[in-house]
Amino acid sequence: MDPHEHDIPETDAPTPDEGAELAQRLVELEAELEDAKNRALRTMADFQNFQRRSTQNEIVARAQGVQAVASSVAGVIDHFDIALNQDLSKGGVEQLIAGMRAIREELLKALGQHRVAPIMPRPGDVFHPGQHEAVMQQAAEGIEPGQVVATLQAGYQISDTLGTRVIRPAKVSVAP
Repeated sequence: MDPHEHDIPETDAPTPDEGAELAQRLVELEAELEDAKNRALRTMADFQNFQRRSTQNEIVARAQGVQAVASSVAGVIDHFDIALNQDLSKGGVEQLIAGMRAIREELLKALGQHRVAPIMPRPGDVFHPGQHEAVMQQAAEGIEPGQVVATLQAGYQISDTLGTRVIRPAKVSVAP
């Protein structure tokens, strides 16, 4: 008995027809593999292009948003400039205050065009922690505990496709 006999497995040699079939199948599998590689590369390239376009669109959208707000506020600044250049000897304090109120309303209107609204709770309104920040407690006649006594500083909220979000809560005093 040959000592190396167990090292070589006994196999049946393929027939010429089986060999041709295996060679054909190998060619088909190599073609499928090459096609799969090409599809994977195209998919990766498409995804990278999508990411690049998304980033560019985001940059453009932000720039347009900033431009829209700046354009809205520019008119308000113009009115401030006009007010600041007035001859104070020709008008009284009442006229100055009326002008400031008009400018404030114009600014609120500009913010409103961008869906920004003030949060101004009135005395007796229920305190809402999501919209109001209690900075002090203050007793007041006719105001129940947990209700707003006074608004010390307006808050602001924005409404958009994401819903309504508080930009800054209103600072209020609350009845103890």
